[in-house]
Amino acid sequence: MDIETYQRHGLHLNFNEVNPDGIVNNRANAEIAKALAVQGDAHYHPCPEAMKREGVAEGQMHSIRGYDASSVFPGTRRNIWVYAPAGLGQLEASPGLLVFNDGAYYLDRNGPVRATRVLDNLIAAGELDPLVAVFVMPGTRVDGPANERARRDNRSIEYDSLKEDYVRFLAEDVLPLAEETVARPFDPDPSRRAVCGISSGGICAFNAAWHRPDLFGLVISHCGSFTAIRGGHNFPYLVRSTPRKPLRVFLQSGENDANILFGSWPLANQEMAAALEFAGYDYRFEFGTGGHNLRHGGALFANTLKWLFR
Repeated sequence: MDIETYQRHGLHLNFNEVNPDGIVNNRANAEIAKALAVQGDAHYHPCPEAMKREGVAEGQMHSIRGYDASSVFPGTRRNIWVYAPAGLGQLEASPGLLVFNDGAYYLDRNGPVRATRVLDNLIAAGELDPLVAVFVMPGTRVDGPANERARRDNRSIEYDSLKEDYVRFLAEDVLPLAEETVARPFDPDPSRRAVCGISSGGICAFNAAWHRPDLFGLVISHCGSFTAIRGGHNFPYLVRSTPRKPLRVFLQSGENDANILFGSWPLANQEMAAALEFAGYDYRFEFGTGGHNLRHGGALFANTLKWLFR
């Protein structure tokens, strides 16, 4: 969802607000939960794997603040975090890859997903092969006004556009930077590479894999904006009418997901699921009772990863 929608609910989000240790402040997640909370969210809690477990080693976090060297989105600045699983240096095989759009919300240690802890626990239990996770924030204009409208506009340009620009940004800018950071190349097999996001970040994840299935074979879309923002409502038809691509797709939405001027998120995600079914995709659609947030997706996150990377 575009930030303008959050603002209509009385929210004013700062997508670059982080603590000194590079982990996002949980204030924005708390504001979203408070403003958009619905009765259908009450029974969703972080999955058990999101809790710290005795004896499980934590992966190493690398913080890249103010990255402004993008060749695809010149004149932008953003924060990026790279997670390397414990023992990465001792692995013989190349690690898999998981990229998060709006990465700070998935990284938040007090949020509904707590992605790095889930990864620590699943990898330690042998339920997930070691992988590197890259948490990417939308860019803000270096030479533009430092206000919410500027952040909103640039996020929508990057995430909601149905062009190849964002996956080019990942391929040409982010992934080489992440490989250099962990000093290891990623497994080139797209079936070991996933891209994930919520709302506009969700359609962005699907769009990235749609354009470059050779780069990403796995998709996680939480409350994806397959609606009339920048043409996203056309995706169900495109899925039905285009030869099937080698993608595995996880979709999640809920009865109380957004329903605004740009469309109905519950209906749009049901349309996407129906299109994937029609076209013969390997997909899973979880339709719950929640709203436009990560609470349901967080409750399912460990199982989502196990299903996706199976």
